[in-house]
Amino acid sequence: MGRLCQTEGLTEEQNDILKAVRTFVEEKILPVATELEHADEYPAEIVEELKELGVFGLMIPEEYDGLGESLLTYALCVEEVARGWMSVSGVINTHFIVAYLLMKYGTEEQKRKYLPRMATGEVRGAFSMSEPDLGSDVSAVRTKATRTGVGYEITGQKMWLTNGGTANLVAVLCKTDEGAESVYENMTTFLVEKEPGYGEVAQGITVPGKIDKMGYKGIDTTEMIFEGHQISAEQILGGEPGNGFFQMMDGVEVGRVNVAARACGIANRAFELGIAYSQQRETFGKPIAQHQAVLFRLAEMATKVETAHAMMVRAARMKDSGRRMDVEAGMAKMLASEYCNEVVEASFRIHGGYGYSKEYEIERLYREAAFMLIGEGTSDIQKMIIGRRLLRDYKL
Repeated sequence: MGRLCQTEGLTEEQNDILKAVRTFVEEKILPVATELEHADEYPAEIVEELKELGVFGLMIPEEYDGLGESLLTYALCVEEVARGWMSVSGVINTHFIVAYLLMKYGTEEQKRKYLPRMATGEVRGAFSMSEPDLGSDVSAVRTKATRTGVGYEITGQKMWLTNGGTANLVAVLCKTDEGAESVYENMTTFLVEKEPGYGEVAQGITVPGKIDKMGYKGIDTTEMIFEGHQISAEQILGGEPGNGFFQMMDGVEVGRVNVAARACGIANRAFELGIAYSQQRETFGKPIAQHQAVLFRLAEMATKVETAHAMMVRAARMKDSGRRMDVEAGMAKMLASEYCNEVVEASFRIHGGYGYSKEYEIERLYREAAFMLIGEGTSDIQKMIIGRRLLRDYKL
């Protein structure tokens, strides 16, 4: 293990958890990741073993049969998993966001119903805001939940659901008419239950199939179509309508720490591959690492990996302390994703022509890194969030 991505001030228990995850990545994920990714094959065996490790319940409180760990512990585990294969960290991410929303906003009945089974991985979560015509502009949500005599009827179309096929519990943001003047107070989060798989997965719900993607392979990314889906008012997150936007934004905030952690993991792996290859490949009678151009590139790559890791850790620690961290989460996500792409490209360049070959791992990382730029909000969206908040904080 190298000197990069080390975190000061961890407890013995945190270090033990990270050591177990790191060993799992080395033994179970890295040897098969590229083969499964090229085949676009779901990592079923890996997921089952992650359940046994307790990763699905890392942050779920002990009273609901989880490990009760912090966001920092979770993010550091995600960083390790993404270092092995980013898609596997995606299996965990949306599950974690749904669990987080339940922990913070769910009624006691909802917590008792779902969290113990989420901790074991029996219930798997997915998270749905985006639609075919909207992504970051959440105010434009069209999927509508209309009141009926006994609950609500949901009609609309959702897009880009990570774990959309394998999940059996989906947190879905819908437009509801609560009579509020603000569009943001006329949104509600519903806890939608469905069967895993594709086709008609519940009354009035269809999951057409996997979306074919450039990278982020293996994991199922889907649409979800609602046509008069009947749902009880008891399935409203927190029990009260009109709070969906604020709940989802909180979920996205911790999700941005997660994406930052994933970007750190990919960047760290790209650096490891680059510095190893540069000591093996020779040109002009010596390893290319001894050429100043490559040596400088390695130094810049390592510095970017360390900087991104430090910002991700700071954002996670702020959230764990209960402080607002929208700016810090946005900064960490923006910087980590941009640096991830730069580090991966630098490693790709070090590999030369071999980097373009599917036989080399860096080719996979090159495609995976691109997703970091758009997941949980693009860099431009992060800049808007950061800039607006800074103008308020530094108002003349």
